[in-house]
Amino acid sequence: MSIPVLTIDGPSGAGKGTVSRAVAKKLGWHYLDSGSIYRSLAIASLKQNADLDNPEEITAVAARMRLEFECVDELIVKLDGEDITAQLGSEQTGSVASKIAAIPEVRAILLQKQKDFKQLPGLVADGRDMGTVVFPDAKYKVFLTASAAERAMRRYKQLIEKGIDVNLQKITEEIEARDRRDMEREAAPLAMAADAIYIDSSDMSLEVVIQEVLNLIR
Repeated sequence: MSIPVLTIDGPSGAGKGTVSRAVAKKLGWHYLDSGSIYRSLAIASLKQNADLDNPEEITAVAARMRLEFECVDELIVKLDGEDITAQLGSEQTGSVASKIAAIPEVRAILLQKQKDFKQLPGLVADGRDMGTVVFPDAKYKVFLTASAAERAMRRYKQLIEKGIDVNLQKITEEIEARDRRDMEREAAPLAMAADAIYIDSSDMSLEVVIQEVLNLIR
């Protein structure tokens, strides 16, 4: 029996995570947040005092680690049974993740780990290369985007609500720079799959986007 997969790709700040989690919850499907996988490996490597300059050690940690994603109100990520959600966003986690993501053997192992999330009754996979690299044969594919200005405004509002003083112009420039990096990188660049449905959420509410994705499946 074939297992249905919905991939939701798109640039940073387009709302992929929120939409993917909501859709997975409504369908009762499994959820994969691919962005958390490299960060989880960074945390596992730091916990095990692995030599970050030794590809063999990092590859061994990657092969051993056991990951679970739980969609409650927010995403909960468990590494070997331990909730590591709060550690995912740290600066150290991010810098280690980008360093180890450059190791080809690590990418190969983590690619297989992502494929292993494909289980009945179905999977919603969120990332930048889910529909092009990880699940090219997925039955349902969405490319979710929004203008850089709109994504920057959303991020600005989020940070202001948290009491963090930020500059909208600076956030916009950072988002545009990240888009360029994501599209120009050699390994699994951000690209829309030829058979994906394109959704620009700039002028759409979250509820409308979620409904449009559900309509695609139903």
